[in-house]
Order: sequence, then C-alpha cells, then structure tokens
Amino acid sequence: MQGGSSGIGYGLKYQARCISDVKADTDYTSFLTGTLSLKEENEVHLLRLSSGGSELVCEGLFSHPNEIWDLASCPFDQRIFSTVYSTGESFGAAIWQIPELYGQLSSPQLERIASLDAHVGKINCVLWWPSGRCDKLISMDEQNIYLWSLDCSKKSAEVISKDSAGMLHSLSGGAWNPHDVNAVAATGESSVQFWDLRTMKKVNSIERAHVRGVDYNPKREHILITAEDETGIHVWDLRKAKVPVQELPGHTHWTWTVKCNPEYDGLILSAGTDSAVNLWYASAASSTDEKTSESPVESSRQRVNLLLNSYTDYEDSVYGLAWSSREPWIFASLSYDGRVVIESVKPFIPRL
Repeated sequence: MQGGSSGIGYGLKYQARCISDVKADTDYTSFLTGTLSLKEENEVHLLRLSSGGSELVCEGLFSHPNEIWDLASCPFDQRIFSTVYSTGESFGAAIWQIPELYGQLSSPQLERIASLDAHVGKINCVLWWPSGRCDKLISMDEQNIYLWSLDCSKKSAEVISKDSAGMLHSLSGGAWNPHDVNAVAATGESSVQFWDLRTMKKVNSIERAHVRGVDYNPKREHILITAEDETGIHVWDLRKAKVPVQELPGHTHWTWTVKCNPEYDGLILSAGTDSAVNLWYASAASSTDEKTSESPVESSRQRVNLLLNSYTDYEDSVYGLAWSSREPWIFASLSYDGRVVIESVKPFIPRL
C-alpha cells in the first residue's frame, strides 16, 4: 500500500496487537505481524519494505489457527517465529516455520515445529535468546518462568528449568538482557523482577505499580526502560535502582510499550492507549556511565527530557512497536484496528 500523510500504511483484515522485526533477514527490511480475531481464521503477514522505501508489500500470508497475543521472530532464522495464542478458552505457545518456497505455493501453510506445552495458565510472552544463534528461549505465564531448549531439526522443545514468581505476583511480560544472557527482567502488577537463569531465582526487583512494558538499552549496560500505566516512562540505572535516573511524561492515557533503538543510543519509542507513538531522546539512557558521581535526583534535574516527535495518525490504541535491525532509523507500529504504519526517524537523528 502506498504511503499516506504520515508514513507508509498497510491494513490487516482483523484486529491485531503484536508486530516483530525479522532480525535474521539481512536482505530486506521485514516485519511479521499476526491478527487477533476470536471468530475468524487468523493470519500471519510477512511484510517487506520495497527497495525504494515507498511501499510496504505483503510477501507472505499464512493462516494461524487461533488469536495471536504475542509474536516474536527468531533472531537467527528468518523463517522461524513464535506465537502465544488463545483459543478463547485456553492459552498456548508454539514455534512455527514458514515454508522455504512459500512464494511459489498457492496456499502456503505454516509448519508447527514445537509446542511449549508445559504451561497451565495464561501465557504472556516468548523471549528468544537476545543475539546470535542459540537454542534457548523463555516463556512466561502469570506465575511461572520456563527456560527451554529448542531443537528445530528434531521438532522438539524441552524444559530445562522453571520457577514460580509466587502467588502474590502476576507476571505480564519481560525482556532478556542483551548484555548478560543469564539475566531476564519480568514485569508484574507491582514490580519489575530480575531473574538469574543459572539458578532460576529472583535476585532483585524494582517496586513499581502497573508496569506494562520493559526494554534494555542495547548500547548501554545497566540501563533499563519501563512503561507504566499512568506515570509514563522511567529510565533506570540498575546499579542504583531505588529511584529512576530520568522520567519522561509518556502518554495522555496508559503508556503500553517502550522500545530502545538498536543502534542510536538514547533513542526510545513509546506507544499507548491514547492512539499515539512518541519518539524520545532520553539523555539519561545514553550518558549515565559518564555521570555516575551525580545523585539520581540531581542527575534527573540536570538533564533535558526531549520529545522529538509524536505520531498521532491512528484511530485506535497502539500496542505493537518494532525497530528495524537492518535500517535502525525505521520503525513499524501497529494499532488495534489492524493498521501497520512504517515511519523513518532520519530527520531527528542529526539532533542527537
């Protein structure tokens, strides 16, 4: 579909809430997204940006049996991805593979490589090993964290270890630390919990209410970003995590998700239920290492909170965000009504 007044648009047939960068595709700027329809046959769309950057093309359209609540592309194989899905009565999670010659098939079908079937409650997300080729992945439900070993050749997944967050905590999502593959952050109703995968034990936490999203800064060790319902966006230095080192106002309604840029330090995207996507430059996220002598309060006072741009050409809540790994000045957003929009932040990069 041709670009509109605010970026390049593409419309899904049904409602949707998750989109993922296809990191393993080094030839094209690609994204995967899936629909969320209770009654209709759901779909996974493989979208690619044209070579001229003026059109978003559907390169593959695949049927998916259930509502897709989470979708993540495998970082080392562009044809493999995970979904968390709901039948309307129960939740499940699976690893899928796109057929190799899908472009030549009249009705290409996804192949289910493995089911992550150890869960009994509501599954929230699947996390892939943060970089490089590895057979480990994580799945979370409201009470438990599972570490899996995936064998694509044998089409199997086995639980390596698991532990429970406890009855008093309800987990909702998380992020795998790209600087320490043994560390995972898990969001909950009242805290962000930090887990050591070697022992599968919680080692620390930040007590915060209603954290909806979390992301590590891939360019800065110890820096974590959180999105919270009503209090906006917070930047944390995990070496001194009693208070955030920077606060950004977020959105006029709930701030739902945050994503750190994979290449440009301090560049952050946020999305919310106010039908907007905001582009921020969080100075604390990029300069904390140089200013460790300041107290958190002094530090946050001295730094400027900078909203670079607000993208408001949406008619519904925006739940999905993904930076392109191949072209890190490009991002994709997905609103609940099934509208995908591709934007370029190149005009704002010289300001950084």
